[in-house]
Amino acid sequence: MDRLDHLEHLDKHLVEELAQVARETVRDELREQSRKQRRTAMLYAASGAVALYAGGALAIALGLGLAAGLPGWAAALITAAILGVLAYLLRGAAHPKHPHGAGPGGGGPAAAPPGGLGMRYPPMPSEAPSRPDIDPEGPHHRA
Repeated sequence: MDRLDHLEHLDKHLVEELAQVARETVRDELREQSRKQRRTAMLYAASGAVALYAGGALAIALGLGLAAGLPGWAAALITAAILGVLAYLLRGAAHPKHPHGAGPGGGGPAAAPPGGLGMRYPPMPSEAPSRPDIDPEGPHHRA
């Protein structure tokens, strides 16, 4: 019996050691993945910031170019209008006008609310659901 107790202690020790190694391996792998994702996120953020400044410089250049032949306020107004139209077109490209689902009529696209949150109402079924445990004529028709 003494030998079996010793083997049981070795088994428990081996299981604990394997669990510890597995935890450390998973922790190291998650740390490495999060480091790569953090680096990617920082590069995307830096790219967005640089693109924002580039867009601002382009808007200033457009305004200054228009200001050569127009008053300054008119050049700024035209630049703002161009940027507004560009923003509207980019928003339209991000949110397509024809969603994938069909509308209440069955064939056409569903009308989406202004916030882009999907359908206004759930789709209507073509017929009322029937329940076998309910008499469709009601109790007043029974004789």
